[in-house]
Amino acid sequence: MWWVSVESILLLVLAAVAVVVAVRWVANRTGLPAAALLPIIGIAYALLPGPNVTLDPDIILTFVLPPLLYSAALDSSLMAIRRNLRTVVSLSVVLVFLTALVIGFGFAWFVAGATLAAGIAVGAAVAPPDPVAALAVGRKVGLPPKLLTLTQGEGLLNDATALTILSVAVAAATGGGFSAPSAFGQFLTAAAGGVAVGALVAFGIRMLSRPLGGDPLMVNAVSLATPFGAYLIAERIHVSGVLAVVVAGLIVGHHTPRSASGASRLQTTAVWRLVDFLLEGFVFLLIGQQLPEVVRGLAQYDTSTIVIAVAITVGVVLLLRPLWLLLTQSLPRSLHTWLGADGPDKDNARSRQAQRLTGREVAVLSWSGTRGVISLAAIFTLPLVTDSGAPFPDRDLLLFCTFVVVIVTLVGQGLTFAPIVQALGLRANETDQARLRNEARSASVEAALDTLDELEAQQHDNVHTDVIETMRGQLRVRLNRYQGRLDLLRETDSADLPVSPRYEAALHVRRVAIDAQREELLRWRDAGRLPDEGLRVLERELDHEERLLPDRPRR
Repeated sequence: MWWVSVESILLLVLAAVAVVVAVRWVANRTGLPAAALLPIIGIAYALLPGPNVTLDPDIILTFVLPPLLYSAALDSSLMAIRRNLRTVVSLSVVLVFLTALVIGFGFAWFVAGATLAAGIAVGAAVAPPDPVAALAVGRKVGLPPKLLTLTQGEGLLNDATALTILSVAVAAATGGGFSAPSAFGQFLTAAAGGVAVGALVAFGIRMLSRPLGGDPLMVNAVSLATPFGAYLIAERIHVSGVLAVVVAGLIVGHHTPRSASGASRLQTTAVWRLVDFLLEGFVFLLIGQQLPEVVRGLAQYDTSTIVIAVAITVGVVLLLRPLWLLLTQSLPRSLHTWLGADGPDKDNARSRQAQRLTGREVAVLSWSGTRGVISLAAIFTLPLVTDSGAPFPDRDLLLFCTFVVVIVTLVGQGLTFAPIVQALGLRANETDQARLRNEARSASVEAALDTLDELEAQQHDNVHTDVIETMRGQLRVRLNRYQGRLDLLRETDSADLPVSPRYEAALHVRRVAIDAQREELLRWRDAGRLPDEGLRVLERELDHEERLLPDRPRR
């Protein structure tokens, strides 16, 4: 029986992997976001006879959320979030509070029998957007870096706010009472403690990275363990584990370019991309499969009560976000800076204006608030009974409202986000980004040439002049290539990347040469002249060389 159970679990996992891979294949060819397609498939599976998987909030919050948040933090820009910190805080803290309160009072006033605490609980659960779908689509359609940073920064920090509000609301609903000063103090303690734990964990990782920096396998093992360690330490001392994971990831990601070797960074990036792909696919499938669980307890409610509760929850989630963004952008500059924008140099009017969001940016950012598995995991943590032994008020109704919000935003907004971005014509200026990268490349090569000049002047015995001259020649060839590309980028007025026939031809020739080398190595292996171990070493060299080439469709 035990073996059959294990086989059943293995079959479910393999089937889930197959579905995730198939949906990713469809998404790549149709442009539809996988994060919106997977819940639909999960719902379809839930309606079929057979075994189903029920969401366990403890597993989601302990085993799934930390690695996803840590990976997102590693991929974020600490400096960009700091530049837009007030806007990020406005969305991830203030807007989350407002969403929870408005939904709470809406339930207390308009939903028969509902309490304020129960309404705030569901409001806290649906308040934090899960930006996975929006970011995936935004990167594909070329959303400007500023909006990607705001979406990503908001998604990193809002979970801690929402989960803290939820815990306070649950305490009030189960009989612990509610005190505004106590709740605010609890929030500050949890937030400050989470930041402190995250910073300490990041400091420990930086200390470990020095002795481990030369071994990519050990570095990756530590990297995979870091989010769980930060989360468990923070939760053990009753502070925000979510915030601890995010802060640790931001700090470690910021210092990784200095502390890790190139091989470690390449392998770490590949490992975390795989972790993201599988975990995100599983959780989006899991969202759809919760339909039977959330519908099962609705028989006790009148249809009008269900409709009103759902209308309040979905309406507040969809309407309050754009209203808040419009408010923070239309206030006087002094209040606008305090509420919703960074504090740039007061003497620089152009910089101040650049921090404000345009109408098109507000529209896109308003439609990027998709909800996901965090909302469902949070609402499933509601206890079954209160301290007095009575059933938790309206628990089944709260579950259903959260599920509807997740499906409406994840599927509705997820499927329409790309068309809206394209219709508004809001795209990153690819020419400016490419120009900046080529300027940085040129500067790095010039720094290397200056270092070679200093090395030649020192005339170390173990460095021959001809070796320096060979390296200098290679760097100058590379510098000339960058400068030529930079001249072309500076001459164009278009936001799209200019096409240089010579540059494209050079890329084609380099790819043809790499393919020829690879084929010859395979012939040596097949003829028995080169062992497989040697083939893998040489193939890895070619793979790294090919990885340096920009993405272009093959001719």
